[in-house]
Amino acid sequence: MDIMIETGRLRIVPFEMKYLEDYYLGFDEEITKYQYPDPFESMSAAKEVLQGFIHCMEQEEMVFLSILTLNGDFIGGVEVHGLGEQYPELGIWVKKPAQQKGYAYEALAGVLEFVDEHYHKDWYVYEADIRNAGSMKLVEKFEYKKESLDEFVTETGKSLALQKFLIQRK
Repeated sequence: MDIMIETGRLRIVPFEMKYLEDYYLGFDEEITKYQYPDPFESMSAAKEVLQGFIHCMEQEEMVFLSILTLNGDFIGGVEVHGLGEQYPELGIWVKKPAQQKGYAYEALAGVLEFVDEHYHKDWYVYEADIRNAGSMKLVEKFEYKKESLDEFVTETGKSLALQKFLIQRK
């Protein structure tokens, strides 16, 4: 399936390996501080994981997209995992220099519209650490239901307090 989502300021397209270095460098310790995944240990590790996502997208198990400015600058990524599930799971991140500009909302709203139209989903799982103010504010821009809070320590020793939400686009 060809995907090209254009919003007012963004072009959201399937991830391609030409963005590997941008993804690897942007998905750093600060970005992942309140996320389950950790930064990639190496460029080759990033390539392996991202190639797996590309394969899952080809199988229509997920949507794996790059967030670009209209002039083509890579500013982040967005995924919708579990397209065959009742409630697919959303993941989004925006590089630090592009944060606090409304790009995450703009990208996520565009992706939700696309997935709603093509996969007929009503609600999506979105998890945000309660200490991540930006992610918590992002949820509030959508219709949402607050679900469970899961506090735990990851295999790598990161303490997380993930608030689970069900969200839908307005």
